[in-house]
Amino acid sequence: MDEGERLQKVLARAGFGSRRACEGLISAGRVTVDGRVAELGNRVDPATQVICVDNALAPTSQNNVYYLLNKPRGVVTTAVDPQGRTTVLDLVASPVRVFPVGRLDMLTEGLLILTNDGRLTHLLTHPSSGVSKEYLARVEGDPSPGAIRRLREGVELDDGVTSPAQVSRVSEGLLRIVIHEGRNRQVRRMCAAVGHEVTRLVRTRIGPIQDATLAPGAVRTLSTAEVRRLMASVGMTEELASTMPL
Repeated sequence: MDEGERLQKVLARAGFGSRRACEGLISAGRVTVDGRVAELGNRVDPATQVICVDNALAPTSQNNVYYLLNKPRGVVTTAVDPQGRTTVLDLVASPVRVFPVGRLDMLTEGLLILTNDGRLTHLLTHPSSGVSKEYLARVEGDPSPGAIRRLREGVELDDGVTSPAQVSRVSEGLLRIVIHEGRNRQVRRMCAAVGHEVTRLVRTRIGPIQDATLAPGAVRTLSTAEVRRLMASVGMTEELASTMPL
């Protein structure tokens, strides 16, 4: 570790406190680099080395960016649209190329993460991740307790029975639905399967990330703490990171 930046400088830039505070983390043995306990004076290359604090991967790469977008209705979740419609990338002024994590259909509104962090994207979108997504669904009619129970227990769709979901009635015709799968148009199809077509759908939370103050069409950078919580939600520890390509 003779080349690169001082470890405490990298940690401070990533939001772990002042350089002195980061020196304290290193001295306490809470920081590892490539699986080895770090020492004061270590120099690192954050673009190629796996740096962890308390066994959780630290978002230290200067090249990674993370955005939270409140996608409006009518915007498509794609990089390029042959029909010339507005895409989510049109709403994000990023110095580097980013990609949406997962998809929201054109008529669905709400939170969407965009990043160039391939490892995090893979884990957040992998079927085994189990990351929860919360939606508010305005539906036709007012679902009965029986319909809500069916949504909770799983309904038969053309691609199989859905996994158990958290479903509650907010008010007449308004449901809060939390799912852990990522099937195409899943919430809409679930509601239709119990006889209540969705008329408006808004995603309000992705794992630990939510922001009720973000206006439709607005975008902001995720804080270091939010990125760390996202990484923790998919178990992005040093053991996992060391087995994945950069």
